[in-house]
Amino acid sequence: MLGGLALAAAALALAGPSATAPTATRTLIAVGDVASCDSTADEANAQLAATIPGTIALLGDIAYELSSPTDFAQCYDPAWGGFKSRTRPAPGNHEYGTIGAAGYFGYFGTQAGIGTQGYYSYNLGAWHVVVLNSNCLYQTPCAAGSVQERWLRKDLRSNHAKCTLAYWHHPRFSSGPHGNDTTVAPLWQALYDARADLVLSGHDHDYERFRPQTADGRLDPKRGIREIVVGTGGKSHYPLVRHAANSWIGNDQTYGVLRLTLSPGRYSFRFLPVLGGTFTDSGSFRCH
Repeated sequence: MLGGLALAAAALALAGPSATAPTATRTLIAVGDVASCDSTADEANAQLAATIPGTIALLGDIAYELSSPTDFAQCYDPAWGGFKSRTRPAPGNHEYGTIGAAGYFGYFGTQAGIGTQGYYSYNLGAWHVVVLNSNCLYQTPCAAGSVQERWLRKDLRSNHAKCTLAYWHHPRFSSGPHGNDTTVAPLWQALYDARADLVLSGHDHDYERFRPQTADGRLDPKRGIREIVVGTGGKSHYPLVRHAANSWIGNDQTYGVLRLTLSPGRYSFRFLPVLGGTFTDSGSFRCH
């Protein structure tokens, strides 16, 4: 069991240097579905990420196929290992291809949270960031009243930042082949009740941005949470097979990362394609 000093040190490591500068603007680079030994697109994304200072949010399915220690050592670390100290990951379903996601938790250690629950939070400048485990059906329940959902509500109650974003692997809403995932709706509801601003996800290997919505998918320009799916890390592409309600823009042909500029009271974003890509998307919004 970690002692008090060790817990404090781990918490400080998760929060990062921005914990001492709550009014500063910070950069978050988000992408999911990343490294495969059978692809070179993950290396192209790593080269792109290397040009952008800031915290890296990995949205799950980080080291294909099984996220074993070997997969991390051979398929992920050669291109992305140099960013390890500034990476804050979320677990995807492929992480549990190895029992207990042992490869994932072994590689990232306390940067993936305390213990092996797969959810944690940290502060980034003026923003509060929540990382959740969306493997709801077979690993970490997400239902209302579950341990994770109760932890989330407690974490949000104790957070006094004006702006909040969350990220996890399985998207609540998606036009990709996986479609809408209702199992994460209770997590979305908790965030909505706390007036959170933005959710980032992966899982479908495409890019898609949604208008602000409630947990049940109703358009809500005043209080709704925007979702951006960024499953463009390099493993492969999935086609956008439908047009989900309230989807604003999508692309299923371009690898790249999402760069977010988190400022006090607002945020801006831009999808940056890898070298040779032409698709982009950008915008700026105030916090609730």
